[in-house]
Amino acid sequence: MGIYLMKCKWPWLLNILFIFILTNRIRAISPDGEALLSFRIAIVSSDGVLSQWRPEDPDPCKWKGVACDSKTKRVTTLSLTNHKLSGPVSPDLGKLEHLRLLILHNNNFYGSIPSELGNCTELQGIYLQGNYLSGLIPSELGNLSSLQNLDISSNSLSGSIPPSIGKLDKLITCNVSNNFLVGPIPSQGVFGNYTASSFVGNRGLCGKQINITCKDDHGGATTNSKSPTSAENQGGKKKYSGRLLISASGTMGALLLVALMCFWGCFLYKKFGKHEGNTLAMDVSGGASIFMFHGDLPYSSKDIIKKLETLNEEHIIGTGGFGTVYKLAMDDGNVFALKRIVKINEGFDRFFERELEILGSIKHRYLVNLRGYYNSPTSKLLIYDFLAGGSLDEALHERSEQLDWEARLNIIMGAAKGLAYLHHDCSPRIIHRDIKSSNILLDSNLEARVSDFGLAKLLEDEESHITTIVAGTFGYLAPVKFLDDRE
Repeated sequence: MGIYLMKCKWPWLLNILFIFILTNRIRAISPDGEALLSFRIAIVSSDGVLSQWRPEDPDPCKWKGVACDSKTKRVTTLSLTNHKLSGPVSPDLGKLEHLRLLILHNNNFYGSIPSELGNCTELQGIYLQGNYLSGLIPSELGNLSSLQNLDISSNSLSGSIPPSIGKLDKLITCNVSNNFLVGPIPSQGVFGNYTASSFVGNRGLCGKQINITCKDDHGGATTNSKSPTSAENQGGKKKYSGRLLISASGTMGALLLVALMCFWGCFLYKKFGKHEGNTLAMDVSGGASIFMFHGDLPYSSKDIIKKLETLNEEHIIGTGGFGTVYKLAMDDGNVFALKRIVKINEGFDRFFERELEILGSIKHRYLVNLRGYYNSPTSKLLIYDFLAGGSLDEALHERSEQLDWEARLNIIMGAAKGLAYLHHDCSPRIIHRDIKSSNILLDSNLEARVSDFGLAKLLEDEESHITTIVAGTFGYLAPVKFLDDRE
């Protein structure tokens, strides 16, 4: 009897097991959902917008910032702007085969733009402006034949503009301004349709779009088309070319002699001349190294050290509570502020490395960005963004033209947003107890950024887990000569 009952129950047990497996498969997250969960895992911090992204959902279509096709349930839009998202952009976004809009601007993303985005062939708009993305622009973006709008401005991208993007005949707008791009702007394809506003803020770019002549490897100008001179004028140039060659040879000989004399004088000065106390030549000797955060400095250590060796008292633009601020101008025209902090004791290195690790990870639109530092045997050289607008204190008390109420409100809002991020959203939270008008720096558009935070003795409050900053920090204080150097 018992054997008979067991035989009768087996089909029921198999049916129940089949239904259980089928239910789990139906409830499992879709492939697009898995790709978005990978994107979420890569995020280090945010304002909590991703807290409702649940792995147990069958699809991500009801998640905040996500839109899907109503029939296929495939993700078509990912829109998360102004949510303080910090972290790299996950390459798994390239698995969203039907993605049409990628809108992630005005966050704190860092790292490179994933080349896997080239797999999203239905993309029509990419908006990544206002982040801290670095590295090269992936040439794979040239695979996006449906792309109509591309905005990757106001990042830290380097390298050249891929010519493959010029083949996107549907591309209406392309904005790569305010990066560290170099080289000629491609002239083929759609690049001929864009004005200078698409490329401004990249000191290393050249091309007809921005009216800057490109130089060849020998320093000569490269030409893409013939000048509109007549054949008669060209014949005249050939007639006098022999005379000009003779004259130029004599001039070059004289210049070469002068150059040799200058070289010899510089050699003697370096060998026997006096070294000024404010020069950084001694600081950058001894095999120290450059530390960069998230690729924020698109230069080799050799190039940076070469520039540091040339800094002296003529480059001083201000003095803070614990050191001197220098103006560091690179060969490509980009300018940074360099803060020199003299080491205090043997434990100084360990203390600073811990604090700089924290500061280097803090990226926000309304905070002065620490891009990297140089660790020398005698001092720390901190490299910050250079803000051409000076300090709020200067704007209020030293300018002949008074700030209007709209500008003042804009400055107050920017400073408040920077402080709110420090006090509530960054990890660890930082209480800025030495805030004053000289700690609020302004860019050329009078947008405020908070400075002078983080590098001081820390008092850990174990009850609230808030890192408290005591007054008198090592941060980048407003240089007193910013107004004189304003662009």
